[in-house]
Amino acid sequence: MKTAVKKEKLSEIKNTVKSKKARGILEGAAYFAAAFLLAQNVVLQSVSPFAVSLISVSKKKNYFYSAAGAAFGYLVFRPQDLARCAAAVLIVFLGALALDLADCKTAVFLPMTISFCAVAATGFVVDIKTGGAAADFALTAAQSILAGGGSFFFYRALNCSFRRFRLRALPASDLTCIVISAALLLMSLSRISIGGFSPARCIALLLVLFTVRYGSDRLGIMLALCVGFAFSLGTEDTLFLTGSYGFSALLACLFCPFGSLACAASFCVSSALFTVAAGAGIGFFLESAAACAVLAVLPKAAGEKIEAFFRGGENITPDGSLRQSLVMRLRFASGAINYISESVNEVREKIDEMNSRKAMQARDQMSDADYFSQEIINEKTNEIRMVAADQFFSISDMLSDLAREFDEAEYFDTVAAGRIRRALGEYDIFPKSISVIEDKYGRIRIEILTSGRETGFSDPKLQKEVSKACSRYLDKCAVTHFKNDTMITFTEKPNYSVEIGFAQHSAEGALCGDTIKTINDGHGRSVLIISDGMGQGGRAAIDGAMGAGLLSKLLAAGFGFDSALKVVNSALLVKSGDESLATLDCACIDLFTGRVELYKAGAPATYLAKGNKVTKCELSSMPAGILRNIEFAKRTAALGDGDLVVMVSDGITEPGGEWLKAMLSGAEEMSADEIANEIIKTALNITRDMREDDMSVIAARIHRFEDEF
Repeated sequence: MKTAVKKEKLSEIKNTVKSKKARGILEGAAYFAAAFLLAQNVVLQSVSPFAVSLISVSKKKNYFYSAAGAAFGYLVFRPQDLARCAAAVLIVFLGALALDLADCKTAVFLPMTISFCAVAATGFVVDIKTGGAAADFALTAAQSILAGGGSFFFYRALNCSFRRFRLRALPASDLTCIVISAALLLMSLSRISIGGFSPARCIALLLVLFTVRYGSDRLGIMLALCVGFAFSLGTEDTLFLTGSYGFSALLACLFCPFGSLACAASFCVSSALFTVAAGAGIGFFLESAAACAVLAVLPKAAGEKIEAFFRGGENITPDGSLRQSLVMRLRFASGAINYISESVNEVREKIDEMNSRKAMQARDQMSDADYFSQEIINEKTNEIRMVAADQFFSISDMLSDLAREFDEAEYFDTVAAGRIRRALGEYDIFPKSISVIEDKYGRIRIEILTSGRETGFSDPKLQKEVSKACSRYLDKCAVTHFKNDTMITFTEKPNYSVEIGFAQHSAEGALCGDTIKTINDGHGRSVLIISDGMGQGGRAAIDGAMGAGLLSKLLAAGFGFDSALKVVNSALLVKSGDESLATLDCACIDLFTGRVELYKAGAPATYLAKGNKVTKCELSSMPAGILRNIEFAKRTAALGDGDLVVMVSDGITEPGGEWLKAMLSGAEEMSADEIANEIIKTALNITRDMREDDMSVIAARIHRFEDEF
């Protein structure tokens, strides 16, 4: 019962802390305390500028709290410099307020400039008034530079995306800024000492040793240099600490393979040598000795927990490793299915040979009618087996296409993802994951996964920031809500848009034997399809719909044209016992480059209109559903702003295509819909005295986008 009550109380406390109001109060208190601690620092034996630096970069109006903490700290710890410090706090506070009102805090150089100017202006005024020497002016200049540098470190630490990261997965630059910022806060506590022994410096050294022993050499040396730099800023007696901590950490890394005792001993000996060489107090050595002693006697279980903490980031999948695993599996599956198809083909040939021998042996005992019936059955069965083998080959090719697409066409831009994460941090959005995927054409797709029903992405300013982070034009994001997460997808805005118009005429009744499909493959390509089933009416409509429907679904799923055609061809071959065929006419328009690729399987000519010039693209090929192993006939052309692609079925071209070329040469001012309807109308007039056939037209005109960030 008591346990349940305790859990209930803990849950209430957690909910209270998580509330927006409580979080705001705690955040304000943290800024106040940090500024107060930074104000008591002694830098170069003078006033510390780092409290001023914190005010300049404080987020979400927390500069009120940090300014109050800094003013109170200077009042308590630096009363002799209160006038100068108060003036600097006021200047930087007004600067931070101005940046917040102007919404300009995203540029780090602005807070740096404000803190630099605040410290420099107040310092030089005091130096001039008191008749300071050149050394005093140099000291003020150094403090001003440190103030600007402090703003940079605090800005990066406050804006880096470490909420969702494990420690080892942080970028080195962000981690360095976090460590230096924390070391500057520890520097405030280092003034608290017992007989020259500083608990804060001892704790910092212990963190360095833990990082070297259980984390990584690189991280440990970086941490040692950062805390050494922060502690060395205090007085002349501490200037040696940067070299002492850095070299001692390097030596500990070398002896780390020999165990904790060797690591601790090497660090302790190196620290002792630096302390003696610098003529520093015994307290500096005792701090190192105490930290080394803790490492040496640390229980194995505790060491394993610390190591697990540092190694946590290794569970994050490295860039491309998941992709390579997927590629490997797809290639293995492709090879396995290809082997199956070869086996099916071999079995088919053996069965066909056996059936032929049996038929020849039984020929004398069978009538002519029975013999021919058996031959027809064997032939049909053999044909079905051939189609089955072809289907396996098609699936193998499709898997191979996917593997090649993943392996060669895409890579993950982690640099851009980091920039986006920092930009989102400005809007208090911390995604679970960000993927910036660039394909083989240099186009990007951004996928952002967030917890809950994230709605902040509707802000146009945020979308513009994401565009700037990638240095690309992006379309408006697509938002997909799942049960507990939200997926936000940005795609690069293409250079062209496509205006599509289409029209149809049915020769017999309501059903047209032609089928029109238009799809966007999600990679900036628009695909136009006309499939003409054999004959007219319902049966032709089924064949045409089957051909266009299958092809469009396979292309939308990411498969190539050749692989998709094999599947469509096999499906038409086995659809019925009677002959079943369909022509396939495809135009794939790349909206980034303006290039159009034409794919034809038994289809009539396509017309390309560039101003008054019209080009007829006619390619010889077989329709799908007649023979095995057919292929698309292909052609590529380049389009520009205002150019037109016109695809037609054979009902339009039967009278000849010269009238169509003449019409398109004067269609510059017509819309795509108007062109399609006019072609149908004119074709019906021309074929009035001829046998009527189904007619279909797709007209597509491309237009160039004009946009700016």
